[in-house]
Amino acid sequence: MILESLPYDEVKQKIESAHSITILSHLNPDADTLGTALGIYALLSKDKSRKVEVVNASTALPQYLDFLPNFKKIKHHMDYIDSLIISCDCGSIDRLGFDLEGRDIINIDHHQSNTGYGSINVVIEEYASASQVAFALFQELYNVEADAATCFYAALLSDTRYFTTNSVNEEVFKAAKSLVKSGALPDEIAYHFTQRQSLSSLRLLEKALASLSLYHDATIATLMVTKDEIAQTGATIPDMEGIVDYGRSLATVKISLFAMELDNSIRISLRSE
Repeated sequence: MILESLPYDEVKQKIESAHSITILSHLNPDADTLGTALGIYALLSKDKSRKVEVVNASTALPQYLDFLPNFKKIKHHMDYIDSLIISCDCGSIDRLGFDLEGRDIINIDHHQSNTGYGSINVVIEEYASASQVAFALFQELYNVEADAATCFYAALLSDTRYFTTNSVNEEVFKAAKSLVKSGALPDEIAYHFTQRQSLSSLRLLEKALASLSLYHDATIATLMVTKDEIAQTGATIPDMEGIVDYGRSLATVKISLFAMELDNSIRISLRSE
């Protein structure tokens, strides 16, 4: 999907005809899904003629993101039963955590695996983050000011891993420049990502690094934590974000796997070239 073919008019019509809007981010949220959702909320909540809510089904949110404008307005249940749904950074409808059968959905994402579950699907696989997709769409419809720009920039910074992934190109830096011009403060946002770790996350990282194993001539790294170790450290799922990258940072490693033992399942994170 190229910018010229984005459904600007269709999205605008859906939003303007809606009497209420629910902005959803995916379960076990990261910075991209929350930053995208809060950025859109900052834009749409200015119009007091309709009700707008921002919702995530998970009860544990990454607390280092509490600097994002309107973070405290994130709810864990939907109050509007027939609202227009805007989903953010979610490849399949089940990861939103709610029964959305029959609901009108604007699906905003960048994942190649997106199943196209929306009434309108705005999915740009070439883009580095869902926030980059949202910014490309909504900057043509609304005036993006500092609150929205901060959220979109934070999401972009996170999903590009500080502009180091192979998805980073000229368009990413153009978007970042525009967001900074609109009021995002790169130094303050970077501070919250790099200097606000919880003690529990560091204690859990110690246990994960102690489990480090290498395979296939040190090209594959694995790390893991047990549910007992998680309980001992007091860590939550958001505290585990980024642990998989420590295995990938080794010079010889091409694939890193991090396994988390939860109460009824094992959750896997993967990183590769």
